[in-house]
Amino acid sequence: MSYVSTAGMLLDAKRGGYAVGAFNVENLEMIQAVIAAAEKENSPVILQTTPSTLKYAPAEAFAGAARAIAEKASVPAALHLDHGNSYELAERCREAGYTSVMIDGSLLAFEENISLSESVVRACSPLPVEAELGTVGGKEDSHSADVSYTDPAQAEEFVRRTGVTSFAPAIGTAHGVYAAEPRLNLPLLEEIAGKVSVPLVLHGTSGVPDETVRECIKRGICKVNYATELRITFTKAVRKALSEDSGIFDPKKYLGRGREAVENRVRELIRICGSSGKA
Repeated sequence: MSYVSTAGMLLDAKRGGYAVGAFNVENLEMIQAVIAAAEKENSPVILQTTPSTLKYAPAEAFAGAARAIAEKASVPAALHLDHGNSYELAERCREAGYTSVMIDGSLLAFEENISLSESVVRACSPLPVEAELGTVGGKEDSHSADVSYTDPAQAEEFVRRTGVTSFAPAIGTAHGVYAAEPRLNLPLLEEIAGKVSVPLVLHGTSGVPDETVRECIKRGICKVNYATELRITFTKAVRKALSEDSGIFDPKKYLGRGREAVENRVRELIRICGSSGKA
């Protein structure tokens, strides 16, 4: 097992009735944490970076670190561009060595979203491409929007015309921190799953109750994204380490505490996705 595409692992999840956890990483320690958690759970796993993360460090740096660690792992691991905001960024990640990409044209008009998504599918082939229709609410990087639910008939047309290999419907989730418990439209998800043949993706999952995530997986979700929750987990652990020991100065020590906290949380999230033992 090593550094692989998301295509096979998501199709396996679809057939097996579970989901693969997709975890946004911001640095080396988070990459290490996610893969270590996947190994302990014997689970396939997806690492992700957003456009803002790729302003912090280039795609080549994340691809190099992810590949180096994944190729020594005992489980399959992929590296995915999350919420890619341009054709050019998708191309850059493909060239850097990412194993799948997302193009997010959800704020565009329907035909424009189709045109952009289809162009990325053609340019990045044979890499798997994820896209979104309707809008997941909240804020992801500089991308912010109110929830706009996915129309099932449009979802069917969108997937057919673009050739995307996974599809993110908008069913009521939001990015960032929820002010109140989210209410997801599960009947809508079920209807979309009946019309769309490719694996479905749940965005904005940080803060969604565990049982609701499981219900989404029962209705066809094959990939579950976690970002905000892991950033909070990492930061809390580092802050605690620094506050408890004013003499600590070695970044490996306090960042290592963040790595440990993220690893523990990712193990829990992998179990919620039902992918333990599926590697």
